[in-house]
Amino acid sequence: MKTQTYLSLQKNMPIQPQEAAGYKSLLKLIKNYKTPSTGGSIWQLANTLLPYISLWVAMIYLIQISFLLIIPLIILAAGFTVRLFIIFHDCGHGAFFKSKTANDIVGNILGVLTFTPYHRWHHAHLIHHRTSGNLDKRGVGDVWTLTVEEFRELSPKKQRWYRIYRNPIIMFLIGAPLLFMIGNRLTRKGFSRRERISVYITNFGLLALFLGMSWLIGLETFLLIQLPVLYLAAASGVFLFYVQHQFPDVHWYRDEVWDYSTVAITGASYLKLPKVLQWFSGNIGFHHIHHLSSKIPNYKLERCHTENEAFHQVIPVKLIDSFYTLNLRLWDEQQQQLVSFRQAGV
Repeated sequence: MKTQTYLSLQKNMPIQPQEAAGYKSLLKLIKNYKTPSTGGSIWQLANTLLPYISLWVAMIYLIQISFLLIIPLIILAAGFTVRLFIIFHDCGHGAFFKSKTANDIVGNILGVLTFTPYHRWHHAHLIHHRTSGNLDKRGVGDVWTLTVEEFRELSPKKQRWYRIYRNPIIMFLIGAPLLFMIGNRLTRKGFSRRERISVYITNFGLLALFLGMSWLIGLETFLLIQLPVLYLAAASGVFLFYVQHQFPDVHWYRDEVWDYSTVAITGASYLKLPKVLQWFSGNIGFHHIHHLSSKIPNYKLERCHTENEAFHQVIPVKLIDSFYTLNLRLWDEQQQQLVSFRQAGV
């Protein structure tokens, strides 16, 4: 891939369809990273699930003394919940174990711990991978984003609703927890039989979890721990997903010029996190590589990025810069970039 081609994208210049060939060449670089390591997967599952369970044991003991003592542990447990979700995510892509059965069993179990129906969520997520960055195929598994012209054509009432939806407080601090606590419990018109069963299985698993923990430690104690852990994990996880496709240099395309490998690099961010946060988020900051191939296990994403110089050209989004993205609300097709309401003049 030519450096000049990629640098032109960072200046928000339109892509020509023929330039996609440069990005397709990257597919050759990642083929050796796609096979999961059984040992690596078991080790990651162990170093995530066992500390998570240990934190729960510690919180159950310490909350009897004072709730204040468990606040640091709640934050840690939320971090481990995000990491469990990344493993759940890899299972759905068939990227965590070689065996589909193993992926599905572990994925369904982790779906209960993360309050997410396994097959239902992955159905929408796979559509997201197939349509990410496609302006003509928005609406499934993504963050609701309108173009400037689409927003201007809305009625005042719908414009207000969109402004409310895109407000960071609503999106992350209210909407994200409600999605995991309530939204994921419901079936909707259009769900397939498999998706509905997935929701029912997860709800049954959660019912069993709630009843079991209520019997062991009491419902109040369980909720005092579980709700803040889930709240923080949900808000953090949705923020990560948001930044992965809503950043200043992101590129979206109309269907006639959309190309999978091009969008993987130009439509998904390289979120460069501090090492501790990178660990808790399961390397999902290397999202450009994940979108090139969702079959790469999360624990191989960093190595793939490091060992291939072509990926070093990707301009990272740093953690402090990611908060700037919260002001970006609309896609401006004239400027080929995300803009704020003020920049759009609306």
